[in-house]
Amino acid sequence: MSHVFHRQIHADLPRAKKGDGIYIIDADGKRYLDASGSAAVSCLGHSDPDVIQAIKDQAETLPFAHTAFFTSEAAEELADLLAGKAPDGIEAVYFVSGGSEAMEAALKMARQYFLEAGEPERTKFIGRRQSYHGNTLGALSVGGNVWRRQPFEAMLMDTGHIQPCYAYRNQLDGETEEEYGLRAADELEAEIQRLGPAAVAAFVAETVVGTTAGAVPPVKGYFKRIRDICDRHGVLLILDEVMCGMGRTGTAFACEQDGIAPDIVCIAKGLGAGYQPIGAALVSAKIFRAFSEGSGFFQHGHTYMGHPTACAAALAVQRKIQALDLLANVRKQGEVLEGRLLDRLGNHAHVGDIRGRGLFRGIELVADRATKEPFDPALKLYAGIKAQAMERGLICYPGGGTADGVKGDHILLAPPFIIEEPEIDELVDRLGHAIDAAIEDAC
Repeated sequence: MSHVFHRQIHADLPRAKKGDGIYIIDADGKRYLDASGSAAVSCLGHSDPDVIQAIKDQAETLPFAHTAFFTSEAAEELADLLAGKAPDGIEAVYFVSGGSEAMEAALKMARQYFLEAGEPERTKFIGRRQSYHGNTLGALSVGGNVWRRQPFEAMLMDTGHIQPCYAYRNQLDGETEEEYGLRAADELEAEIQRLGPAAVAAFVAETVVGTTAGAVPPVKGYFKRIRDICDRHGVLLILDEVMCGMGRTGTAFACEQDGIAPDIVCIAKGLGAGYQPIGAALVSAKIFRAFSEGSGFFQHGHTYMGHPTACAAALAVQRKIQALDLLANVRKQGEVLEGRLLDRLGNHAHVGDIRGRGLFRGIELVADRATKEPFDPALKLYAGIKAQAMERGLICYPGGGTADGVKGDHILLAPPFIIEEPEIDELVDRLGHAIDAAIEDAC
């Protein structure tokens, strides 16, 4: 009997024993190709010697120092590096231990910013349906993941939600992508008016939707209209790039490809590549200046924020990505992966959409391609695909409720940035067989 309180209590999980590049090896010696970076985390694979050495060096020098008393060289250097890569106007980096913490910090930053700025009436947040921003209560409140929210609904803060930018499901016949994007974005205008422009603090969105709907990218022009609406009403734009950021889509920040800069952007996962737990909320000069010239204090904090060993690991990860020009490989292999997926699954009777950017790809499964009708959720097709993939030595990230929170199945792929073409061929071959076997079992 295990004394670990596992997330799935009755699951019979293999015991991970060793990492080897893009593979994880279990206690029985079975190798699993990590096609999803576990959860879009392991961008450098599982055995990078330089990152491991950086962790050892930092632990031998100074494993931990509390940020109420000290800063550290690792934190200062990592903040400089991130600020140098960040979208225009981003000036300061607030370190935490993961994505949910980063999002929670961002919400509290937005609230305190308006207190510092003399607008205490701004208390409302707007998110999107079919989104996910983390499992803390604030992050769940702005998120739109139905099944994650449901047990805790009574505890969540009152938040507005608009439709996601989800062209496969919501674009009308005869409507161009750009026309659809403007229509989807204009829901934010309507929701701000409903809540009262003077009451809204921030709009929160994933630049490319991750867990809930499977690598759904925004259409051209969507975020530019969103940015304009926020600016006209003095509303902050908080972008969640916990999954899609740090090079996952082919640029350091996914929003670079949409030609905008947020007021706050949250990162984690690929920041430290899983070698240590770390996340961050990056804030604009305007927001940082309000704190600096106001109270001089952010009324928030965690024990392990700015952890020197975690910062040293993340610094080594980011330097390695830069030194090897791995974002070029993300773009190159992302195109290869898209091509292989289209070759293998593009005409599949039950694959409705293949989408994404870089090495962040989603596959939406449907019972009927013509009508886009999802499979019966009672079949739990996504769970069957995960089981079939694991049996074949493949880690992927399937999910349910894709279409509307209840119906729909998708698979999220986010392999390490170091992946090469032969491994992509292996990935797609195993995935194709897993999908076919799971559908056969379900139907």
